[in-house]
Amino acid sequence: MIALVVRFELAPGEEAAFDALMTETCRGIATHERGTIVYAVTRDPAHPSVRTFLEVYRDEAALRAHENQPHTRRFLDRRSDHLAAPIVVERLAVTELAMHAPG
Repeated sequence: MIALVVRFELAPGEEAAFDALMTETCRGIATHERGTIVYAVTRDPAHPSVRTFLEVYRDEAALRAHENQPHTRRFLDRRSDHLAAPIVVERLAVTELAMHAPG
């Protein structure tokens, strides 16, 4: 498994637009990406303009498939409209994963 931790610092006033773009993107991920195991978008209450993504993919092929989906391409094309700083990406190898269904 492959994990990415991706940090976005949003420009002032761009939070709602970025979040709407992510809601749309996450719908596409949930519907079309069987190889995406986790795709969590987080917001730090102490830093409301920061979003951090935790992404876990079954394998390299699943990550490539994610990157080539229309909903992901749309996000990648539009994300820079909302940013105040360069994106920070950390790539990790997953050694263990435990999950429970929400609820």
